[in-house]
Amino acid sequence: MHLIDWKQLRHLVPWSRQHVARLEAAGKFPKRIIIGENGSRVAWVREEVEEYNKTLVAEYRAQN
Repeated sequence: MHLIDWKQLRHLVPWSRQHVARLEAAGKFPKRIIIGENGSRVAWVREEVEEYNKTLVAEYRAQN
């Protein structure tokens, strides 16, 4: 399991912080993990984000 920060996440998805937060709240994107003691640092599990991307591409291809 590999944790990635926001800068690394930006290389995997094209969305803003606000959009990622909306997708997480709706249960449509992997949830972030709080890694800082006071909640100031967050990370995502890279494998979960990669699986999300694969699913997104598969759904797109199924529609077209």
